[in-house]
Amino acid sequence: MLDIAEELHRWVEQGRDFAVATVVAVGGSAPRRPGAALAVDADGTAIGSVSGGCVEGAVYELCQQALEDGEPVLERFGYSDEDAFAVGLTCGGIIDILVTPVRASDASRKVFASALSAAARGEAAAVARIVSGPAGLLGRALLVLPDGSYEGGFGAHPELDRTVVDEARAFLDTGRTGTLEIGEQGSRCGAPLTLLVESSVPPPRMIVFGAIDFASALVRIGKFLGYHVTVCDARPVFATRARFPEADEITVEWPHKYLERTEVDARTVLCVLTHDAKFDVPLLQLALRLPVAYVGAMGSRRTHLDRNDRLREVGVTELELARLRSPIGLDLGARTPEETALSIASEIVANRRGGSGTSLTGAHTPIHHDMSSTPEPTGRIGSVA
Repeated sequence: MLDIAEELHRWVEQGRDFAVATVVAVGGSAPRRPGAALAVDADGTAIGSVSGGCVEGAVYELCQQALEDGEPVLERFGYSDEDAFAVGLTCGGIIDILVTPVRASDASRKVFASALSAAARGEAAAVARIVSGPAGLLGRALLVLPDGSYEGGFGAHPELDRTVVDEARAFLDTGRTGTLEIGEQGSRCGAPLTLLVESSVPPPRMIVFGAIDFASALVRIGKFLGYHVTVCDARPVFATRARFPEADEITVEWPHKYLERTEVDARTVLCVLTHDAKFDVPLLQLALRLPVAYVGAMGSRRTHLDRNDRLREVGVTELELARLRSPIGLDLGARTPEETALSIASEIVANRRGGSGTSLTGAHTPIHHDMSSTPEPTGRIGSVA
C-alpha cells in the first residue's frame, strides 16, 4: 500500500472512498513482492499493480466488492494446472492478497490517512495489519513511527499493541516489508495472528563523485531507480545545476571531506567517477570502511591496478579492497555515457538483489532473487486456481 502512497494520499485529501489490495506473501515465481498494491476508488479508477497483469481483473472485482460491503478479505491466487490462462498466475507462483476498504465511515481510515501522509512526505513509517486470525480482527491496522509512537490498534489484548509496535520498529529499522506471526495476547499465547508489516523509508542515497558527462547520465538513471542523488566535485565550474538539473543535491567540496560529514547507511551507493588519484585515494580509503551497500570506481584496468597499489600504501587492507567494484559496472560493451550509466546501474541492481549479471537466456538461475527473510505464504483463506 505504501508503494503508491502519493496517489492514495491525494485520494484521502479529496475525500474519496477506496479499497486497497496488498500483496501479503508470495511463493514461487510471483512477479510482485509483499507490499505491492492496487487500489480502486468508488468511481472505478484503479492505480498500482499486484501481479504485473496476471490477476489484476479478479483483484479489481474484489476491491469493488469490499467497497460495497465494507468487509476486508484475504484471497490466494495460484497456478492452475488445468487451465493456466484462467484467473491465476501462469508463471507458477502463488500470492496472498489482502483487500481492505478505506471509507469515510471506517474507523481505520484515520490510521491509513496518517500512514499515507507520512509516506508521501518521504518520512519513515510502518503499518501493521492483521491478515489472519480470530474473526473480526482481519484488516485492523496500527501505524508505527521510528520513535515508537503509534496510532490505531487492534483492541484484542492490551499487550498485543505494545508487542506489535516493538516488532514493527525492527522492520522499520531495516526498511523491510513482510509478515509477522504472534499470539493474540502479544506473545506466543492465545490464537495465532499473522500480520503484514509494511515499511516506508526515505529513498536510498546515491552519491556520485566527479561532475563529468558520465555522471550526468548516471544521475538520470539513479533518479529513475528511486535514489536520492547527490553530485559532489571539488571544481565549482563543473558541479553546477545547469549541468545536473535532475540531481537532488549538488555540492562543491573535496569528495573525502564531504563523505566524512554526510550521512550514509546500509542502502547507500557510492559511485566514484573522478579517476584522479588525488581525489580517489583519500575518498576510497574512507568509503571502503563505511557500512554502505556499494562502492564502485571508474577507470581503466591499468588505473585500477595503480589505484589499488596507492590504497595499499595508505593502509587499506585486502579485505577492504575486495569490496571495491572496479572497473565500475557490468560488461555490456558500453561506450556512450548513457550506456555506461546503464552498466553501472545494472551492477548496483545485481548487487542489491543478488543477481549474477549473466544473460537469463539458457541460464538455470532464478529470475527473481529473494534477498529478504519474508516467510512463504501462511494459511489459506479462499482460493482461486
